[in-house]
Amino acid sequence: MDFELTPEQDLFRKTLREFVDKEIRPVAREWEREGRYPTEIVETMKELGLFGLTVPKEFGGLDVDIVSMALVFEEISRGWMGIAGILGSHSLACAMIARHGTDEQKQRYLPELATGERRTGIALTEPDAGTDLQGIKTRATRDGDDYIIRGTKLWITNARHANPLPVLVKTDTDAEPAHKGMSVLLVEQGTPGFTVSRDMGKLGYKGPETCEVSLEDVRVPADCLLGGEEGHGLQQALGGLELGRVNIASRAIGIAQEAYDQSLAYTKERQAFGKPIARFQAIQLKLADMGTKLQAARLLTYWAASRADAGERIDIEAGMAKYFASEVALENSLEAMRIHGGMGYSTELDIERLYRDAPLMAIGEGTNDILRIVIARGLVDGRLELGG
Repeated sequence: MDFELTPEQDLFRKTLREFVDKEIRPVAREWEREGRYPTEIVETMKELGLFGLTVPKEFGGLDVDIVSMALVFEEISRGWMGIAGILGSHSLACAMIARHGTDEQKQRYLPELATGERRTGIALTEPDAGTDLQGIKTRATRDGDDYIIRGTKLWITNARHANPLPVLVKTDTDAEPAHKGMSVLLVEQGTPGFTVSRDMGKLGYKGPETCEVSLEDVRVPADCLLGGEEGHGLQQALGGLELGRVNIASRAIGIAQEAYDQSLAYTKERQAFGKPIARFQAIQLKLADMGTKLQAARLLTYWAASRADAGERIDIEAGMAKYFASEVALENSLEAMRIHGGMGYSTELDIERLYRDAPLMAIGEGTNDILRIVIARGLVDGRLELGG
């Protein structure tokens, strides 16, 4: 077993860290408070090729291994988790197109998606369908050489920038089971009837827009059907969500790491009763818990990522990583606030932003309660054996 990064991965991480320290950290607090879209940061990410993380090299992408992808989201989230969201939805959608798209769809979209000239996201969730994607109400009716889409999507990151936006729809409402009637259509910006109807207010996850999208008789050509064949949409989306859970786990690690780093530094500087509070046992116990759980979450996430790199199915592994890492992010951000006391509650420091960003990690890409059920079913069915 080798628990170390390769030299290439280590160099990649150093490059990412330099980018975060130079471009993101100095502006994160102010821009988040202003609700400002991070246009300048996006441009730098384009220059670094980060929009091509999951795009094959033949189309101009980086096509990085999944461990390296995890490093990207971890490092960016240490500086400002919201920025990672801009890349997350884009990378997930690019992977779906690369895996399932027709040759024509790949040629049409992937080269420009790799450079960031085009950007994308993914539209799955609806007002009455989140965890239960088979319950979506968005319909796509075949009309000659076109599909006509009607419905509403909610909580869509990159909605204003996605071109195309993969949209999960029902193409056959009578199919049994329901997932056999579900498909993904690639909807381009500017298509009549496709509108961003509102921005969603959020506790945290500032920076990227998160929107409601309305599709009112949106007519798209039949060649916008991902893969060219109906009935595979749910499998296409769920396959992408495995990758998405590694992404969320990595973002959670970034939050947890930053909470730990800031807490450790503060306890060495803050004096009480004539000595640094790091010398008090009560604080030491907190630091020990934070550091141990952080490293456990990181190893669990890298394990899931390396299994994906080996070509293995990782629904259970990614579920474990996302579930555990997001809980650690919640715990570490709260403990960081307690360690910092009143200053942790102040907007003058980053601790309160970490505290606000962490809860989304326990909700996004499948709630933790649902993932615990996914994990348990996999263990009962013997799809993952623990203990060697």
